[in-house]
Amino acid sequence: MQNGAMKAWLDSSYLAGANQSYIEQLYEDYLTDPDSVDLSWKEIFQQLPTIGLKSEQFHSQTRDYFRRLAKDPSRFNLSLNDPDTDAKQVKVLQMINAFRFRGHQQANLDPLGLWKQDAVPDLEPSYHNLTEEDFDQTFNVGSFAIGKETMKLSDLYQALKQTYCGSIGAEYMHITNTEEKRWIQQRLESVVGSAFLYSRRKNRRFLRELTAAEGAGALSGEQNSLARNASHWKGGDALVPMLKELIRHAGKNGTREAVLGMAHRGRPERAD
Repeated sequence: MQNGAMKAWLDSSYLAGANQSYIEQLYEDYLTDPDSVDLSWKEIFQQLPTIGLKSEQFHSQTRDYFRRLAKDPSRFNLSLNDPDTDAKQVKVLQMINAFRFRGHQQANLDPLGLWKQDAVPDLEPSYHNLTEEDFDQTFNVGSFAIGKETMKLSDLYQALKQTYCGSIGAEYMHITNTEEKRWIQQRLESVVGSAFLYSRRKNRRFLRELTAAEGAGALSGEQNSLARNASHWKGGDALVPMLKELIRHAGKNGTREAVLGMAHRGRPERAD
């Protein structure tokens, strides 16, 4: 048994890896002219299985072709990602989500400046290991619906503050319906706060309506003890200008009738 194995090894020893280049050259000579190689090699090459091609390609030509491709930089564009850059990209996306979740806690809801807000650490770039040096770097903004795929960190940070820390605090990430949540998100982020900038004339109209609602609520409370307990506004005065603006907007867009329904207690009928 051992002698048979040794004989088989000796019979095939010429196929060892050290002879690869020599055998490849012999085979290419055989492909060019089968009679140009020794009869023993010709018989070996004739026994090789065919692959259904008319003529087999020379291995040296194939090898040289790929070597030329490897030396031609115009054929490919390979870039290595910096691990630090990848880590900061993740931090940028985390900061965007932080504004979505907690931006309303830093919203400017006190025009008189009488209320001292507590700082929200999550909204600071430093909380996410982003430094001033990163502000000039460009990052992918992920799902931030601003109409751009990439932005400088400084521009992105300002856009996030304008969107979520302006005069309206948007708290919506608790919504379980993903479609509804994404609709609100797209609506807020696509305008970067510009949709909430009203003309001086419209702002004055809102102020008049808000003042009228507040005055009517206070008056009803003075005239009726039951109204004091059951119909106090408790911040609901903003509902009046909001409803009026909704009705005005609906009328401009073709609505001919609006029906409102609400609970008996606290209804704003006296403020109309």
